[in-house]
Amino acid sequence: MNRSLCAALLMAGALAVGSATAAPRTVTDPQAPRALQANGPVSVKWDDPATFTEIRQSTNRFEAQRGDWVQQLARYLQTAAAKPLQPGQTLDVTLVDIKRAGDYEPWHGPRGDNIRIMRDIYPPRITLQYTLKDASGGIINEGEAKLIDSGYLHNIGVRSDNDPLRFEKRLIDDWVKRQLAAQATAAR
Repeated sequence: MNRSLCAALLMAGALAVGSATAAPRTVTDPQAPRALQANGPVSVKWDDPATFTEIRQSTNRFEAQRGDWVQQLARYLQTAAAKPLQPGQTLDVTLVDIKRAGDYEPWHGPRGDNIRIMRDIYPPRITLQYTLKDASGGIINEGEAKLIDSGYLHNIGVRSDNDPLRFEKRLIDDWVKRQLAAQATAAR
């Protein structure tokens, strides 16, 4: 076998191995995780994102599935929700449904069908189930929270115009500040 053929075969093998261990390219990839590793008092998990409204009702499912936005929101939730918890408290969260702010409007033509359009009729929505426990494992509170911000385009204080998940993160911040923090401190 000549050297160039051997080199090509080795390169193809290396690419195959590298792509097998590469990170998932879509949120619906069967190899993508469905939970975050336990890191502190907050655990976050989710079912198949293909069942989320963001993907089921999208006019451009390809664009809606791209990236790892579910994991990014889960990590943000894990960090934000840990702050108001009292020592020993734990929180288990399941992301039930997500509809990101904005939507695709393919009727604008082939150049506009992959651009997320922000309008009042496309507010961000997150549905989550949670269980807040005390240090002994007793349940302090549990339930389902349906987060929505129908005035998301008119609210000031968005932290970064460059963050594509800024509206969803603000939903999480509002829930943590208004509901979770009150429940966590009331249980002292």
